Amino acid sequence: MEVKIYPINTGYIRLDKGAYITSKNYGEKVEVPTWSFLISIGKERILVDTGMSETKLADWHHPGSYQPKGYRIDEQLNKMGVGLEDVSTVILTHLHWDHCANMKLFWKAKFYVHSKELEFALNPHVLYLKSYDSKKLGATPPFENVEFEKVDGEYELNSYVKLFPTPGHSVGHQSVAVRTDKGTYVIAGDAIFADENLEPDREKNIPFTPMGRYTNIFEMFESMEKIVHMTDHVLTGHGMGVSQKNVYPD
Repeated sequence: MEVKIYPINTGYIRLDKGAYITSKNYGEKVEVPTWSFLISIGKERILVDTGMSETKLADWHHPGSYQPKGYRIDEQLNKMGVGLEDVSTVILTHLHWDHCANMKLFWKAKFYVHSKELEFALNPHVLYLKSYDSKKLGATPPFENVEFEKVDGEYELNSYVKLFPTPGHSVGHQSVAVRTDKGTYVIAGDAIFADENLEPDREKNIPFTPMGRYTNIFEMFESMEKIVHMTDHVLTGHGMGVSQKNVYPD
């Protein structure tokens, strides 16, 4: 069975590089894409994350962030010839605002999320109210009243796709391993935020650069280590390197 992974850019977030990506370079403002991924297995279509929201809400979260015209997840899929009804499964790496917007558009899909992530998202710590579009701030969580398939630990969706826990960036973060005829690709979500995280941190003498945004630094490090060691093909949540190809493997 042919397995393909298509990256989908759903918009751009402007943020502090040190605070989110590298734990250094604080004060340096950068613009990063927000990726979703479509997995094609024969006639089956699986979506990993539904991407970010429209510009008004994105700018509220991070001033200067925006979603260009035509970048909403359903619009991007339409350009690929994929309709909302074609998506049978939606996997959420986590429930931060920029990874689950517009999820209710996928009326035919089953939604998979880690149980710890859903529990935390429904009642987030005060430091994370904005990340989850909490009702306590007058916002509307994109995942409100969605019926989920809750995952605990590793979960084999089918012969080609496996979900596995990668906590640290968020309490119940999970990543997705996809087996292809050219090796296993890991859709890391924000467990590996951007390209820089895959580079060695020579000052600390460690093989990669831990990110700046996390709920648990030890879990974050262990999750990054797990992904880096298990595969040579990492697809990050916000890295520019993902855009080098229109499909993986090519």
